[in-house]
Amino acid sequence: MMDWTDRHCRYLHRVLSRHTLLYTEMVTAPAVLHGDPERLLGFDAAEHPVALQLGGSDPDQLAAAVRIACDFGYDEINLNIGCPSDRVQSGCFGAVLMERPALVADCVSAMIEASNGPEITVKCRIGVDDHNPQDVLPDFLDKVSAAGVKSFAIHARKAWLQGLSPKQNRDVPPLDYPLVIAMKSAFPHLEIAINGGISSLDQAEEFLALGLDGVMIGRAAYHDPASVLIDADRRIFGDDRAITARQAVHAMLPYIEAHLAHGGRLNQITRHMLGLFHGQAGARHWRRLLSETAHKDGAGPEAILAALTAMGDIQSLQNA
Repeated sequence: MMDWTDRHCRYLHRVLSRHTLLYTEMVTAPAVLHGDPERLLGFDAAEHPVALQLGGSDPDQLAAAVRIACDFGYDEINLNIGCPSDRVQSGCFGAVLMERPALVADCVSAMIEASNGPEITVKCRIGVDDHNPQDVLPDFLDKVSAAGVKSFAIHARKAWLQGLSPKQNRDVPPLDYPLVIAMKSAFPHLEIAINGGISSLDQAEEFLALGLDGVMIGRAAYHDPASVLIDADRRIFGDDRAITARQAVHAMLPYIEAHLAHGGRLNQITRHMLGLFHGQAGARHWRRLLSETAHKDGAGPEAILAALTAMGDIQSLQNA
């Protein structure tokens, strides 16, 4: 979700759901140490609960990054060992670390020692390349949990480090949901969440009913956030609060106005709102109008309201 789940995206998703745990983009430990911490790690207090995803393979660097991140008040800090991108491999972090569980154990041990509050968790794959996941994944969980990690989000696919692009790695390797479910039975003391190919609350409820502790939804929640997030509070967390996509747009306006007042641009936020009305009448016009206007100098909330009005007009005509 790099370049997707920035602070503006997360604020929108929090408007849609009070309770779901939101994750940042993956930020590398060296970037945290040498970059602008506020730009990389800053977030609005309204985003809680929110987890920071870190990438890295040097225990000392990761520990130093955790100490910096703790000052920002994250609820969780997650070591990402699931990303298969070329940039990640060349830096010896991400999915390539599935081959080095002892190093991962050293990393998380250092992160746990450095943390003054946020839980340290791990996101991983079931294996890489020619691994036999039935052997590799239990060994990985055993070694890393022995270092103190109690919560894992498992993408139920291998990552092919050679021969597949990052995009193909999201779709081509077959899903093995039963293996992840089996890991919960094998490690009942661990919190196990499942990830990969999950696109609806119906699927999420099915996995929770099978005993898994959580369900991580990525791209579906981005492209169709209303369908995934709006009803999650009621169905998953027992909170009957109701909000519509249209109400969410209005709820975003004060945040947008504050962003513009600090020199931001409208399209930095609206690019995350394009899928709000996915599958509804007028959704194409909503996307088109925002895409055509939000990037312009001086564009403000009036551009959003105009797109909302135009979409409503279309819906009224279709319902007439």
